[in-house]
Amino acid sequence: MRNKNLFMVSFLVAFALLIAGSITATKAMSDSEAAKLEVSFLDSSWDGKFVPVGQQCEKFDGDNPATPRLLVKRIPAAANVIIMEFSDRSYMPMDDGGHGKIGYRIAEGTAEVSIPSVPGHTFKLPEGFFTVTEHQAPDFDTEGAYLPPCSGGRGNFYYVTIKAAYQASEKKKKFKVLGQAVLELGRY
Repeated sequence: MRNKNLFMVSFLVAFALLIAGSITATKAMSDSEAAKLEVSFLDSSWDGKFVPVGQQCEKFDGDNPATPRLLVKRIPAAANVIIMEFSDRSYMPMDDGGHGKIGYRIAEGTAEVSIPSVPGHTFKLPEGFFTVTEHQAPDFDTEGAYLPPCSGGRGNFYYVTIKAAYQASEKKKKFKVLGQAVLELGRY
């Protein structure tokens, strides 16, 4: 009886590992199906190494801080929005889009687009932009769609994840990601 139970436990463990491996492989395959976008700065003051002086949050003396202007290439033909997720890799509560997620509408079939700057600390966005998720620290600094780098100069690492996506309805915040890239904004 003991051998039979041991065999059954071994079988169940092996089966669970097989299932877990299949799930992981499926997720990895889905991630790899997204096209690799090409993204670069259109503003020479942004170099990806350090956040430009004045582009930090107003709490730490930022001077009209805004997102950098970006050039996005290799956009999949079915995409109709570009989503920018601003993050602080050094501070977990503000990682994964914690500094705000902003969308920018594009026409389907657009292969390349220049994305203008968006001001920080406001919900009033330029035409074509929309808030996906406001920044996650409204009690720390002024609320708004985008919170510029705001570590107080501690050397935190900031980045933006750019996603080309399809949005079936402007009324719903559901997106099918078709391509993506990560661009380092720099340290502050």
